[in-house]
Amino acid sequence: MAKKFEEKVKELETIINTLESGEIGLDDSINKYTEAMTLVKECDEELKNIEAKISKIALDDDSLDDFEIEDA
Repeated sequence: MAKKFEEKVKELETIINTLESGEIGLDDSINKYTEAMTLVKECDEELKNIEAKISKIALDDDSLDDFEIEDA
């Protein structure tokens, strides 16, 4: 089962706290860093997908068009 975005962020926060504590060895730190970078990449991809979805607006004919906010 794939992890939800929120679970990934929570896990990332835990890894960051562990790394910042300085209480783990170098090998474990490298493994945690690698795990964190994987999570960051996955979260970034999800955010880009979400951004693409919300940047569209449904028109009256059920088609989609780019949504742009006009500057005032």
